[in-house]
Amino acid sequence: MSAPSSSGMSAVRWIVGESITSGQKDQLLAMVASVAGGVIDSMAREGVLTKKGAEQVRRSGDEFRKPIGNAVREALVRLSASQDFANEEVESRHGYHSGYQAPKPMVEQVAILKTHFPELASATYDKNASQGPFPEWVEGPFALLRWQLLAKTYGEAVERVLAELSKTLGGKFVNYIKGKLRSDHLRESAKKAAAFEAIAEAQKGHAVLVVPAQFGIRHRGRSVRRARAVMGSGEFGLGAFEIGIMLLTHDNRLQDLNDLWIDCAGDEYSYDAVGQFLDAPIFYFSDGELELGTGRVSDPLVSYGSVSGFSVPQ
Repeated sequence: MSAPSSSGMSAVRWIVGESITSGQKDQLLAMVASVAGGVIDSMAREGVLTKKGAEQVRRSGDEFRKPIGNAVREALVRLSASQDFANEEVESRHGYHSGYQAPKPMVEQVAILKTHFPELASATYDKNASQGPFPEWVEGPFALLRWQLLAKTYGEAVERVLAELSKTLGGKFVNYIKGKLRSDHLRESAKKAAAFEAIAEAQKGHAVLVVPAQFGIRHRGRSVRRARAVMGSGEFGLGAFEIGIMLLTHDNRLQDLNDLWIDCAGDEYSYDAVGQFLDAPIFYFSDGELELGTGRVSDPLVSYGSVSGFSVPQ
């Protein structure tokens, strides 16, 4: 990689996306039953599965059901994923090495944000929304904000968050795209913007929004556009604004050269401001400093992973 180119208490239900039809479900069930039946018939013909053995399996309960369920789930996840940009994935073993394991309790995250932004002095969050349940890949709920709370434009809101990051890091922060965060350079993806509108509506009356998310490991080794492609309708990329806030509340996420670096898949970036948004912002660690630059959305890199949030609550 080259140097970067530069209030309510009502329950909240988190949905993954548009449900499959009853017909599709019946067809998939029939496929599973057919495969299982074929395996049983084959083992019976070979004498591998006897009457006694079959009875032992029948009585085994979850010991039998769990591995079967896991195998079916793995196949469904793999085969139902989009094949767009499927060649833009590389194997990656990069992870979280600086101490981050899961989001801090919401109350702690909110307290940290209040020390940085006076607008949040009396801010609240929807405690029901932080309870889940969430998909397995979600690491937990994060305290996030709508950028409109902090500034008139998205770029100005990002600048405010970056300024607080720099203070927190004692100045050990470099922004290679400083001065290039206007709307002709940086914009939110339509999917992310729509997701936050829906979340804000569902959590109306609360300045701090509860957003289930993961900090990059789910999409490590994928290009930004590949990560976007495999995200279902309930998953969306987060941008420099939200990720900057997550780094403020979790300063142990990116402190080392070996940490998984971060793609901001919820943002679109045009380095030359000529109308082609072919890049995305990236956070990474180099020379003892946290740095912000940009990278091509088509580049799959072992050291990067896209951060994503979950769902539209309703």
